Amino acid sequence: MAETLDVRDEEAVSRFVERFAGQLTDAGMQRMAARVFARLLASDDGAMTSAELGEALQISPAAVSGAVSYLAQVNMVSREREPGSRRDRYVLHDELWYETFTRRDQVLGLWEKTLREGAAGLGAHTPAGARVAETAAFFEFMQRELLGLMDRWRAHRATLDLS
Repeated sequence: MAETLDVRDEEAVSRFVERFAGQLTDAGMQRMAARVFARLLASDDGAMTSAELGEALQISPAAVSGAVSYLAQVNMVSREREPGSRRDRYVLHDELWYETFTRRDQVLGLWEKTLREGAAGLGAHTPAGARVAETAAFFEFMQRELLGLMDRWRAHRATLDLS
C-alpha cells in the first residue's frame, strides 16, 4: 500500500494566514507582525528566510525586518543563521504558546505588585483604591490559575499524537 502525502493547497494556506493574522491584529498585534507570524506558523518547519517571507506575503524586505524585530522583541521568534549561508532564518520557538503564556504569567505578577502598591497609595476604602485592589486580586487569581493550567497543558500535550 502506497503512502500518500498531504498536498499543500497554497491558496488555502494564504487564506488561513490572512484570516489568522486578521484575528491577531484584532487582538492587538501589529498587522505586519501578525501576517509574518501566521505565515511562519503555516510553514512546515516553522522557519523561513526574509526573502521567503517577502515572497509569500508580497511585502518588502523592510516590512519583513520590522515585523520580525517586533516578534523577536516579544519572544515569539528567533533569528538563526542558515547553515552554510550568510542568510538569516526566522524561527518559531518550540512550545511557542506555552512559552508565551509563561511570560504572560511574569507580566501578571509585575502588574499585580504595581496594582497592590497603587491601591495602598490610593487608599483601600476610596472608590479608586477599591477598583485598583480588585484589579490586583484579579491578576493574582489569573496568575495562580495560569500556573495550574500550564501544568495541565503539559500533561495533556504528552498524550497527543502531534508527530
